[in-house]
Amino acid sequence: MNINCLLCGIGGQGTVLASKLISAAAMKKGLRARSAETIGMAQRGGCVVSHVRIGDNVYSPLIPKHRADVIIAFEPAEAVRCLPYLKENGAVIVNTKPVIPVTASLGNSVYNGAEMVEYLRNNVKNLVTADGDEIAQKLGSSKVLNVALLGAAARSGMLGMSDKELEDVIKERIPERFIDLNMQALHII
Repeated sequence: MNINCLLCGIGGQGTVLASKLISAAAMKKGLRARSAETIGMAQRGGCVVSHVRIGDNVYSPLIPKHRADVIIAFEPAEAVRCLPYLKENGAVIVNTKPVIPVTASLGNSVYNGAEMVEYLRNNVKNLVTADGDEIAQKLGSSKVLNVALLGAAARSGMLGMSDKELEDVIKERIPERFIDLNMQALHII
């Protein structure tokens, strides 16, 4: 069994941590996991892409185009940008709350993410949407959106791991004072 998961978002959204949690859960199951990140200008609001490949026949951490089983997207435009990686009948888990690019906020550009979400609805058969604002409001924090999207990905069946397996690595890898909040986030979608 090989699983390819691509995570994409904007710097500061927890994309890299989410990929590390997936890799740790896979290794805890005795599976080989390889990962790589492209973080570019992430500290300045730039894009972040993490590739996670799980399985015995995985020799490179980078997912070839049209081979991702699941894309976990923290921002709608980033989801659309990474769609060429999705395999036929793959799943996309996406936060519908856009992050306004600096270039749009400085100029006369308008970006609200709705057009990107509509594009995903029209082009992805297995789509799960999550309202990041609603999740942040319910939990009192936007910092756990990454774990909320991980939970939705696990329940999609495309990630190859259960909520319980993710719970175990959260308990091991997240500071104790944040564990309860992350457990709530894991089950919110």
